[in-house]
Amino acid sequence: MVEKALSWYYIGMPRAIWTGAISFGLVTVPVKLYSAVNRKTVRFHQLSSKTRSRVQQKRVDAETGEELEYQQLLKGYELAPDRYVVVASEELDALAPEKTKTIDIEDFVELSQIDPIYYDHPYYLAPGQGGAKPYSLLLSAMDETSKVAIARVVIRSKEQLVAIRPVAGVLGMATMLFADEVLSPSGIEDMPDPAKLKASARELEIAKQLVDSLATGFDPERYHDTYREQVLELIERKAQGEEIAVQAPAEPAREPTPDLMTALKASLEAVRAHDAGPDGDGAAKPRKAPAKKRAAAKASASKASPGKRSSGGSRGKRAAAKPRAAAKR
Repeated sequence: MVEKALSWYYIGMPRAIWTGAISFGLVTVPVKLYSAVNRKTVRFHQLSSKTRSRVQQKRVDAETGEELEYQQLLKGYELAPDRYVVVASEELDALAPEKTKTIDIEDFVELSQIDPIYYDHPYYLAPGQGGAKPYSLLLSAMDETSKVAIARVVIRSKEQLVAIRPVAGVLGMATMLFADEVLSPSGIEDMPDPAKLKASARELEIAKQLVDSLATGFDPERYHDTYREQVLELIERKAQGEEIAVQAPAEPAREPTPDLMTALKASLEAVRAHDAGPDGDGAAKPRKAPAKKRAAAKASASKASPGKRSSGGSRGKRAAAKPRAAAKR
C-alpha cells in the first residue's frame, strides 16, 4: 500500500487536546477530549524552481514595501476598501469567554431533530481520572433514552456549541455551527420555482423504484479517496526515480441529454440487469461497486436518447482519454 510506504507522513499517537469535566446537573464527569478524525489531505510545500529549496513568506507593507516583524502588526476590521477599524489585542482579551474547564449541558434533544448541516468537527470524550463511573452512567442514560446533549464549552479561547451522543460505545462530541452561520438555500440565485418542477406520478414512481434498487446498508469502508491514493502513488513512483509522462486531456464530446422518462427507465433497467445473476435468474450479485451501476445506467440512458451522437467517440473512449500518469518505458 502507498500509505504504508509513506507511513511517516501519518505517524502520530492520539493524545488528549483538552481536559475538563461534563457538567450534568449537579454531577460532574471528568473527561479528556480527543480528535475523532485524521484527515488524509496530501500537502505540498512551495519550492523554488531554480534551487528546489523552501519558499518563505514574508509580511510586507503594501504601501511602502517594508518587511514587518510580528510585533509591528495590528488587527484591523475592514469596513470598506482601505478603511479599517483597528482593535487592540487587549480589547479582544477583555471580551474573550471565561476559560472554564467544563462542558455545560443545556438541553437534551432527539437526534433526528438535528440537521447534519450543523455538525462541524467530531471528537471523542474519554473518562478522566476518577470519572469512569459517572461517565458510564451518563453514557448508558443517553443510550437508553436516545437523546443528544446540547452543551457549551470554551476550547482555545473560543466558545463552542457542541452535541454529545453515544458513538460506538463511547461519548462522541461534535462542535456545531450556530444558526446564523448556516446559510438558507432561499438566497441561491437561479433557484427554480418548486411549483414548476413537479414531476408526474409515473416519473415519481419510476424514480422511487430506482432509489430502492440502489438502496443498501452504509459501509464506510466501501468508499475511498481515489484521487488522494493516485497522488500518493505518483509521489511514491517519483521518489523511486521513475520518470512520469502525462498525456494531454482530450476534448470531451457532448451527448444529447435524454428526456427524463427515458433516462429513468433506462437507468432502472441497467441496475436490474446488473443485479441479475450470470444466467439471468435474478440472483442478486454482491453490492460492492455501486459506481459501476451508475455508469451502466448512464450508458443505457445515453443509448436510449434520440438523435445522433456528437463526434468524438463513445463514453468509454473519452474515459480512456482522461489525464493519466504513465511510466516511460
